[in-house]
Amino acid sequence: MSEVLEELHEECGVFGVCHVEDAASLSYYGLHALQHRGQEGCGIASMDHGVLQAHKGKGLVSEVFYPSVMGQLKGDCAIGHVRYSTAGGNEIENVQPLLANLTKHKFAVAHNGQIVNAKEMRVYLEAQGSIFQGSSDSEIILHLIQRAKGTFLERIKQAFSLLEGAYACLILSEEGVFAIRDHNGLRPLSYAQFHDGYLISSESCAFDVLSGTLDKDVEPGEIVWFHPNGVTHDRYRNACETHMCAMEYIYFARPDSVIDGINVHEARVATGVCMAKKDKMAHLQADIVIGVPDSSTSAAIGYAKESGLPFEMGLIKNRYVGRTFIQPTQKQRERGVRMKLSAIEPIVSGKRIVMIDDSIVRGTTSRRIVQLLKEAGALEVHVRIASPAITYPCFYGVDTSSFEELISARMNEQELCAYLKADSLSFMEISDLVSSYQTERLCTACFNGAYTTGLFSYGDIIKTFLSHKE
Repeated sequence: MSEVLEELHEECGVFGVCHVEDAASLSYYGLHALQHRGQEGCGIASMDHGVLQAHKGKGLVSEVFYPSVMGQLKGDCAIGHVRYSTAGGNEIENVQPLLANLTKHKFAVAHNGQIVNAKEMRVYLEAQGSIFQGSSDSEIILHLIQRAKGTFLERIKQAFSLLEGAYACLILSEEGVFAIRDHNGLRPLSYAQFHDGYLISSESCAFDVLSGTLDKDVEPGEIVWFHPNGVTHDRYRNACETHMCAMEYIYFARPDSVIDGINVHEARVATGVCMAKKDKMAHLQADIVIGVPDSSTSAAIGYAKESGLPFEMGLIKNRYVGRTFIQPTQKQRERGVRMKLSAIEPIVSGKRIVMIDDSIVRGTTSRRIVQLLKEAGALEVHVRIASPAITYPCFYGVDTSSFEELISARMNEQELCAYLKADSLSFMEISDLVSSYQTERLCTACFNGAYTTGLFSYGDIIKTFLSHKE
C-alpha cells in the first residue's frame, strides 16, 4: 500500500541489549534498523551499576541521539523504542522507554503494541490511587508492576497476567532485561546471541545490522529473563497459541526480517505467485508488472516470475518528502501523491499494467496512483492486492479503529474497482494467504472479524456496526 495518504501505522518497535559493553550505542543501531516501525519519537534507557538513565525525544533516531548524549548512557544493559502513536498522543510524556525511578526499585519499560483492556485497567488503577503522567496505555504496565508483590519476576508475571492485547515488551532493571510477548503471539519478538550477551528485537533485521546470531523467538505468554548468570525462561500464562498479525508479513516488517520462522520477502513473493496463477487461469492480458514502492515490490517480483511478464520500475518513490498525508487541505493532500510518487512515462506509456499493492485501507491513494499511471499514458491498469480486503478495524496497535476508515467495509470489489477507475481489481482470499505463508497461525481479524482476544471497550464499536449492517 502506498505510504502517502492512507498509510497504515503499527504501534512501535523495541530493541534491547543485555550484558554487552556500550549497550546504548548498540541500541542506537538497532533502533535505526527498526525506524520503519515508528518515526514520531524514540528513546533509549540504560542501567549502570544500579543507576537508571534515559534520553528520549520527538523525531527520528538520527535526530534525537548525538555523540554527547550517547556518552551519558552508560552500562552493559539498555532498552530502546521507536514510536508511532496510536494509543495516546505524540506528547513527550508518551515517548518511551517509560521510567519508574522508585526508592526501592528502579526500572524502565519499552512496549510495542496495544493493550485492549487499557481503559478498564486505568480505571482500576486510578481507583487504587495511581496517578498517570501521560495518555499511553504503556504506563499501565509500570503501575501494575509497582503494585504487585514478591520478587521482581513474580511482579512482572502478576502484571502481565491481567493484560489483554497485542504487544512485545522489554523491561530493564538491576536484575537485567526481561522480554515479554503477548500470550496470543500477535506481535513479533525474538532474540540473538551477541558476543557474551544478547540482543532482543521486534524484528530480526536489526540483528543483521549488528551481526547477531538469531537464536529464537520469545514464545507467546513467555517471559525471557536475561541476567548475568544466563537466561531464564518463565511464563505468565500457559496454553498459549501463536496468531501472528498477518499485516506484519503483508506490510509492516522489513523484507529481510524473519518472523516466527518465516522470511518476509519469501512470503510476499509467494503471494505474487498465487495472484499470477489465478490471472493466468482467467487469461488476463498485460504487458508489464509494477509494484507500489516499497512493501509491494516482493509480491510484484513473484507475480512477474510466475506470469512471465517483465517486472518494471514504473513508479518511483521520493524518499525525502515529509509526511504529506497530514496536510490540512484536500488539494494539498492530493498533491502529496505526486510529491512522493512519480510514474516513469517511457515505461508505462502505451502499456497494459498489472499494478501490485499490498493493501487498500481508505482507497484515496490507490485511486490517485491509478490516475497517475493513466495520465502517464498507461492503456490499462489492473490492480492486484497482495492481501484480502480489510473490512474490520484493528484494535491491536494498527491505527484503523473505525469502520468509516475502511473503504472495503462499504464497497464490494466491483464498486471499489469503479471508484479506483481501474480496469480490474482483485484481492487475495484468506485461504490463499495461508497457503502462501505456509502457516495457519495468523490473526486475520481485519479481514474477517475473527478477533483473537476479547475487545472490552471496543466491543460496542463492533456491535454497532454489525447492527447497522444487518
